[in-house]
Amino acid sequence: MLIFEIALILLASKLAGDLSVKLRQPAVLGKLLVGIVLGPAVLGLIKGTNILEEISQIGVILLMFIAGLETDTDEFKRTGKASAYVGIAGIAAPLALGYGAGLLLHMAPLHAIFLGLLLSATSVSISVQSLKEMGRLQTREGTTILGAAVIDDVLVIIALAFLMSLAGGDVNLSLVILKKIAFFAIAILCGWKLVPWVMRRFAKLKVSETVISAALILCFGFAYLAEYAGVAAIIGAYIAGVSISLTGFKHEVTGKVETISYAFFVPVFFTSIGVNVDFDGVSSQLGLIAGLSVLAVLTKLGGSALGAKAAGFGWRSALGIGAAMVSRGEVALIIAAIGQEAGLLAPEMMSVLVIVVLVTTLVTPPLMKLFFREEKSVRPLSSRAKETGAS
Repeated sequence: MLIFEIALILLASKLAGDLSVKLRQPAVLGKLLVGIVLGPAVLGLIKGTNILEEISQIGVILLMFIAGLETDTDEFKRTGKASAYVGIAGIAAPLALGYGAGLLLHMAPLHAIFLGLLLSATSVSISVQSLKEMGRLQTREGTTILGAAVIDDVLVIIALAFLMSLAGGDVNLSLVILKKIAFFAIAILCGWKLVPWVMRRFAKLKVSETVISAALILCFGFAYLAEYAGVAAIIGAYIAGVSISLTGFKHEVTGKVETISYAFFVPVFFTSIGVNVDFDGVSSQLGLIAGLSVLAVLTKLGGSALGAKAAGFGWRSALGIGAAMVSRGEVALIIAAIGQEAGLLAPEMMSVLVIVVLVTTLVTPPLMKLFFREEKSVRPLSSRAKETGAS
């Protein structure tokens, strides 16, 4: 059955992606929607199994690894301030208004804060694919989005640990913060010293495909280390990609890992998001779902856009950056599961928030296409700077 499901996913995702492009939308939107059609919500041809979920997890890790490989580190340094503005503003707006919405829904104050915190999360895995399709991943906007996502993830997780400590959960806030500081310190040190050494050593081995094997070992190793430290695995994978991009193996690794990823793992990831959608029992909650979806989209879009505008971007670019931060993805779902286990989220709210997260994921690619549509050919800022200097 699994073999049939994988074959069907690969076929449907490629055809749906092609149709989406023909309709002037990012290919990823078609892949997300076809997952809903194939899944239990519509046709029921594919079930969300644990094996499919694990393959999907590998897909999102590889996607962010590729984003790291393609990151322009010089541009990343220049956009540090902008990333901080976008990340912080993109948390403040949904946190404040989500808290207010929770109080209006008669939630206890701590539960309302948790709702605001959950709406503050972001996952740029969908945005990364849209940026790649539009040729904007290595632009100033692209690097700002990636940097803001890292800042967003760290701040939200630390805030969640603090909230759970107030709620009486078995959480040591000092230990949580220390683990995250330790992770980034170790990851940066390993990226600087260990990664180049590992890549060189593996390249000398007398077996086939040693370079790509070393890259994947580092990718999954960093992802595991991040997850162990309470940081999203995709952040670890991204740091591993950036580290390898600074070595002489960047182009070889990028070409081969893209072939592996886009042929198999990434299509499964995008399609499985739709497959996991379950509309049972939500018909009586449509008003709540619509209200929270609008709140989730507008607060993240508006907050992040204002942060980008304050950092010096024009309005169209700022809104494009805001749109890229809208998707809550797997990060919000992980936080929701943690909150439900800790008693901060009522069970009946879980299905509602899953649909809200799906809505934010589905609207992200079209919004990015809308705000980034004018400039058809965008080169990295660093390239333009080099040309200016040369002339």
